[in-house]
Amino acid sequence: MNERVKIVEVGPRDGLQNEKQSIDVETKVGLIERLVAAGLRHIEAASFVSPKWVPQMAGSADVMRRVPAAPGVHYSALAPNLTGLQAAIEAGCKEVAVFGAASESFSQRNINCSIRESLERFRSVAELAMSEGVKVRGYVSCVLGCPYEGPVAPEKVAEVAELLSEMGCYEISLGDTIGRGNPLTTARMLEACLKRLPVSQLAGHYHDTFGMAAANVAASLALGVRTFDSSVSGLGGCPYAAGASGNLATEDLVYLLQGMGFETGVDLDKLVAAGSFINAALGRSSNSRVALAMTA
Repeated sequence: MNERVKIVEVGPRDGLQNEKQSIDVETKVGLIERLVAAGLRHIEAASFVSPKWVPQMAGSADVMRRVPAAPGVHYSALAPNLTGLQAAIEAGCKEVAVFGAASESFSQRNINCSIRESLERFRSVAELAMSEGVKVRGYVSCVLGCPYEGPVAPEKVAEVAELLSEMGCYEISLGDTIGRGNPLTTARMLEACLKRLPVSQLAGHYHDTFGMAAANVAASLALGVRTFDSSVSGLGGCPYAAGASGNLATEDLVYLLQGMGFETGVDLDKLVAAGSFINAALGRSSNSRVALAMTA
């Protein structure tokens, strides 16, 4: 039996949050239903932030209450503060995500505090979540470059990842927020993290701004990483990245993994159909090269 790779589908949250157009609850739930039907088992479905700041995430509580309850399917949501965590718990969420940056400049510009200050803010969120039986996942942004200060030291990424682990995060997602990484810088970053944390605790989250996301996945696989975040149809885009390219498309990730002999549990045809569904709602074309090739 082929070795299994875990895919964390972030399109319904990280993807849609960065699309200019807001999508109604019905359509969000319809997308999630199709992703589940395609075989995805880890889906980031919502974000419990104020709709005032992120209008695309309005209705997150309704989404969490309406997602299909299927055996082996796990849903998560972003919960950046205690208010958001409480709302997530009330909506039945069993896993939440908190985040830190590997760049001091990005942390100051994004949430107006230092990296350590931001992590201290999240500590109370993590502690309360775990006391309620809710799992906590950690995100680290700017692991392969910052829009304000350029290259980021691998040791800094490892330090932040370790702090999130000590806080109680069971898994750490390493995000190339502006998509500047390549296989060499990816490997160096991971090697630094592996000196502090086991490979089973690390996940790759690579943006495709310079077309390197799939290559960075391959470099990560060579070092033993077996969990990756991706977004159906390549939904989303980082406002800090040249070209605003977003996450690696899940279709492209699945095609790569299956071609390398890994098991994903995902039906690629159904996944492409899920991408077509949300693209029709957004009035846009797919950012997945695989989906475009399969539907040409």
